[in-house]
Amino acid sequence: MSKLAKKPVKILEGVNIIFENDTIKANGSKGNLSFRIPHGVDVRTVDGWLQVSLKDKKNENLKPSLGLTRAMIFNMITGVSTGFEKKLELSGVGYKAQVADSDLIISVGFSHPVKIAAVPGLNFAVNENVITISGTDKDLVGNIAAKIRAIRPPEPYKGKGIKYQNEKIRRKAGKAAKALGVK
Repeated sequence: MSKLAKKPVKILEGVNIIFENDTIKANGSKGNLSFRIPHGVDVRTVDGWLQVSLKDKKNENLKPSLGLTRAMIFNMITGVSTGFEKKLELSGVGYKAQVADSDLIISVGFSHPVKIAAVPGLNFAVNENVITISGTDKDLVGNIAAKIRAIRPPEPYKGKGIKYQNEKIRRKAGKAAKALGVK
């Protein structure tokens, strides 16, 4: 059994857990999320904790689903109670971003600004070339952040582009250093 799946998940205050058929739903102050429990996996409530286990202990093929189920439930509970956020930094001359009607508009050196449509459950905020993406669904927040970063990934020579906050960009020496024989 997965080491992660052995750890129970605490149900935080203000979070309601509802079981419907093979679906678990979490309701909290930030919103609602649901997850379909894989066939053969059992989720039980025990004294304010959620325990994930196999229905049939002999079925070895379902063991990988235990850790996934436990992680998804943990992320749901965290998302509806506190939420998730990712921060991206714009670095480059003339690079800017702004929020218009809950859509994100980014100008990063292309002939046209790039518009990212708002997804239900996500919020965009821009403060001094730092884009903040926040929402309840960890997967959705991470995917949108990765798509925004992919518009103009940071390049290694000047460091221009869109990068995650606190991300280290490995810088390379340019042609001048190569011509002088510097490694």
